[in-house]
Amino acid sequence: MHSLVIHAPGQAPGEAPAEGPEPDAASTAVMRVARGDIEVASGECRVAVRRAGICGTDLQLLEGYAGFSGVPGHEFVGTVETAPPGDRHWIGQRVVGEINVGCGECEWCRSGTANHCPTRTVLGIVGRAGAFASHLSLPAANFHAVPDALSDEAAVLVEPTAAACEILAQVDIGPRATVAVVGDGRMALLVGQVLRTTGASVTVLGKHARKLRVAQALGLAVARATDDIPRSSFDVTVDVTGRPAGLTRAMELVRPRGTVVMKSTFHGETPVTLWPAIVDEITLVGSRCGPFGDAIALLADGQVATAPLLAGAYALDDFEAAFAAARTELKVMLRP
Repeated sequence: MHSLVIHAPGQAPGEAPAEGPEPDAASTAVMRVARGDIEVASGECRVAVRRAGICGTDLQLLEGYAGFSGVPGHEFVGTVETAPPGDRHWIGQRVVGEINVGCGECEWCRSGTANHCPTRTVLGIVGRAGAFASHLSLPAANFHAVPDALSDEAAVLVEPTAAACEILAQVDIGPRATVAVVGDGRMALLVGQVLRTTGASVTVLGKHARKLRVAQALGLAVARATDDIPRSSFDVTVDVTGRPAGLTRAMELVRPRGTVVMKSTFHGETPVTLWPAIVDEITLVGSRCGPFGDAIALLADGQVATAPLLAGAYALDDFEAAFAAARTELKVMLRP
């Protein structure tokens, strides 16, 4: 068994994270491959990871986001190898998994929203070893079976596609709506495809000609970030840039009484002037994890295409090349 481990800036391998403020953004964490047993928590299942995807959050963890130390990775597809009594029907099944594990007892968990449990762990992000490993531990309650129609590579994208679907659970977007997706990376292209299923007019705004060509090939309207687009042009804007300036641009482009959806998570602060949101009565919506069932359905029937996003798969030992590619390419995967 083996796993990819991040050590926070200033932390030696095997050393616990230091208490105090998060590391400076200029500091970069250290990664290494560790070999040895991977612990399976009591009452949980052991999953052999088949593929795992590198996303923007993983790149931000290296820059100090959340002061993370441990095994990253939360987008995965795997095969269940062991399970406790009552869950053994999962053994041998190919699964994806929801990333939040709540306490099961608080008000949030009892209402079915464990993703806001105050003591939750989050796969590869908060208090739980992630998917950049040969195996991981997760409760069977988090599993969703992967249909035969989905390849391993497409299944890895269930988690981010579900995050895109969450926007539709939060914001009423109809066929007459105009939507701007600010950003042209992997998440932006998934968001664009998901929002297009409403019949809305969706435009992807980006600065990378190659990625915008992919968006066009997916049937999405595109515009360059440098284009002279009038302010207040869209009913809904979605910031998926992963950069502080993205929210400012999204707020500039939304019409009065429109909605700005915030999908970017990154290390550091976001300087933004908020008085226009008050004057124009703009609704700001934070958006994170979403419904896996909806995502699987969209991927299985081809309404969300993944093949044009795939940029390669790397062995875990080649993590340096994989992370370098993930900084410029669309979806890069690991083969643990």
